Amino acid sequence: MIIEKLRIPEVLLITPKVFGDTRGFFMESWNQRQFSDAGLNLSFVQDNHSRSQQGVLRGLHYQIHQPQGKLVRVVSGAVFDVAVDLRRSSSTFGQWVGATLSEENQQMLWVPPGFAHGFYVLSNSADFLYKTTEFYAPEAERCIVWNDPDIGIDWPLLTDSNPQLASKDAAGCSFAKAETYS
Repeated sequence: MIIEKLRIPEVLLITPKVFGDTRGFFMESWNQRQFSDAGLNLSFVQDNHSRSQQGVLRGLHYQIHQPQGKLVRVVSGAVFDVAVDLRRSSSTFGQWVGATLSEENQQMLWVPPGFAHGFYVLSNSADFLYKTTEFYAPEAERCIVWNDPDIGIDWPLLTDSNPQLASKDAAGCSFAKAETYS
């Protein structure tokens, strides 16, 4: 696998080795030894799968208590995936980084604890899988509004209209009022 540090170096773009021929392909999406050898000693407790239609934006989500690290990938379709640094002690606090994840490129993104996470669906639909390092804790879940100008995410929106949002995402707070990590 190839592990690439992004502009925020704790967020990693991971390209697995894919073995394919006319019959299809094979790849390892998780191998504890390989990740540990790369310095990522992770213990996952939950796997999640979501399907979303084109134009849906989910996020920017995080848990203020029990912060989750997420290893995310797309198995069908394509999304623009984003991580926002919410660690006040970080030199990249309030900055974002994004990558297009798709069934074609088969890349994964490591979003460490201490980051908000969201994605926008670019294809007709997308199946999005992610492993988490902490269990879902609804009482600790927080959301920052997707289009906060202080963060300034450059979402590759497919139309001039706003993306489709869940009510909790549309009601997300501003970055200025968000609970953050030390």
